[in-house]
Amino acid sequence: MTTQIQSARKGIVTDEAKQVSQDEEFPVERLLELIASGRVVITRNIKRKNVKPLGIGEGLRTKINANIGSSADYYDANYELRKAKIAVEYGADTIMDLSTGGDIDDIRRKIIKNTDIPLGTVPIYQAGIEASKKKGAIVDMDEDDMFKAIEKHAEDGVDFMTVHVGVTRKTVEILTKRKRIIPMVSRGGTFHAAWIMHNGQENPLYSNYDYLLELAKKYDFTLSLGDGLRPGCIHDASDELQMQELLTISELVERAREKEVQVMVEGPGHVPIHQIGANVRIQKALCKGAPFYVLGPLVTDLAPGYDHITGAIGGAIAAMEGADFLCYVTPAEHLGLPDEEDVKQGVIASKIAAHAADIAKLGDKASKWDKEMAHARIAIDWEKQYELSLDPKKAKLLHERMEAKEPKSCTMCGQFCAMKIISEALNSPELEKFKC
Repeated sequence: MTTQIQSARKGIVTDEAKQVSQDEEFPVERLLELIASGRVVITRNIKRKNVKPLGIGEGLRTKINANIGSSADYYDANYELRKAKIAVEYGADTIMDLSTGGDIDDIRRKIIKNTDIPLGTVPIYQAGIEASKKKGAIVDMDEDDMFKAIEKHAEDGVDFMTVHVGVTRKTVEILTKRKRIIPMVSRGGTFHAAWIMHNGQENPLYSNYDYLLELAKKYDFTLSLGDGLRPGCIHDASDELQMQELLTISELVERAREKEVQVMVEGPGHVPIHQIGANVRIQKALCKGAPFYVLGPLVTDLAPGYDHITGAIGGAIAAMEGADFLCYVTPAEHLGLPDEEDVKQGVIASKIAAHAADIAKLGDKASKWDKEMAHARIAIDWEKQYELSLDPKKAKLLHERMEAKEPKSCTMCGQFCAMKIISEALNSPELEKFKC
């Protein structure tokens, strides 16, 4: 079995590449060039049978991811599956299962079996949690625990995995000397940092990176190089720690490409709005166009309960500047485990951000959807407007919750509907006097 990169470098059009080309209305020859160079990845584990191939990267539609998963306080596999299905219903391109409580294997396998979009995971969570139960603490896990978790997830069919290989002894040393307000917010990153400080050894995923590449190549899952030192508040954005980790990751991107392994790069985090463009351009330059996967970014720290909005603002700017993949943020961010409604709100906000950016990046290919909506609005065709909406149920509910007195109008404008008035005026016989 050859990887997507191997096939592309030989000029072979795989079924997955053909599907992505059709879905994106993108020339297959150009797609192969981008896959071969590592500027596009196709997230599909060779073990996964029931998944739609997805292209992420240069020239393609901006994709969005929905995080779900249990916690130590609340775990129910069926509840997580319901959240996964809601994410799919409202347009998520991928799901990440970040479960840390209950039967983690069961939750992951249920999602894989019952959904058809790519699934991502963070295997270090399971490795650390199981080590804490069996050995006493997260820092007591060993190298075998880490790699066994990765291989288990690969065998189950996980399509992409976050691995925090940029959290090294060097970056941890800098962390101990620098004064961040919030030292770290990445859970996987802190697992590694605490392990390094406790054991006085190098991160095993970094020191044994070649073995990690062998596993990724064997299953053709995509490595998502995690930003373990992403800023957790806008005050800490774009600092030495963030950039040092990115430099390390840029070297690891090159090593992955040499081994014909698909790889993308994760990015911040909390970033003030005026720094987002620079962050994207730096990543793209250092990592030679590798697909960029960003969380948010969140552009202010002041909106608990509304961080799906702060994340969508940052995500739209990041994607317009060249980010390829947006991880949604829900209203529950910083506050608690997201419920089903939070997942829905997070997906829709992120879809808005991605599409807004695609209008700028892809032009008519993206904006033809908006053009259809414009025609439906001028025709006062409510059913078509519902159909074209990101959330048809809510659009219909808001329009119909109060009965309009004027036929076809909404209760905001009634008989004074601007589109009705101008349409009637433009079709009036009186208009003849203005024509030359």
